[in-house]
Amino acid sequence: MSQTNPRVADHPIDPQFLNRWSPRAYTGADISEETVLSFLEAARWAPSSYNSQPWRFVYARRGTPQWDSLLGLLNDFNRSWADKASVLIIVLSKTTFTPPGAAAPGPAPTHSFDTGSAWAYLALQASLSGWHAHGMAGFDKEKTRTELGVPADFAVEAAIAIGKIGDKSILPEGLQARELPSPREPLSKLAFEGKFQG
Repeated sequence: MSQTNPRVADHPIDPQFLNRWSPRAYTGADISEETVLSFLEAARWAPSSYNSQPWRFVYARRGTPQWDSLLGLLNDFNRSWADKASVLIIVLSKTTFTPPGAAAPGPAPTHSFDTGSAWAYLALQASLSGWHAHGMAGFDKEKTRTELGVPADFAVEAAIAIGKIGDKSILPEGLQARELPSPREPLSKLAFEGKFQG
């Protein structure tokens, strides 16, 4: 499905950053495990503090026995459109690590930050491969922890739906108008030289 992209960068960047966006209308296309693993491979190469690599991913492809389990973790709103995705992914991060020279693990203060970089790599690889990823906060984290057997030293961070862009007419009317690449605040409101100016 071709979409009009109204995004314009304030400064020169690679077009991939403008082309990546988070649709909700998906076609329900099948996705191979090899393709999913290529997205996760990109995430594996993200930077992290002390190279601790705190990210973990639990995934289910449409049509597999695990699909309904992961779909059932989403809230009603997200389930209403993500049921047409091709793969669902739950993102976790390890909240402890053992620093070099330490005898025991301690808190990992950047686990969420580092895992966010892995999500960005995954989303960009999906976009470059002709797929689109949509991150979600709307899911039951405690149910996720219980049903997926997530240990106590892991944070349940986010859910992701990935698929091929479908026709926006399949969405409720209120969402159809929002089904295009979203704008961003101007860089002048986000970055300041030397001192915070918000």
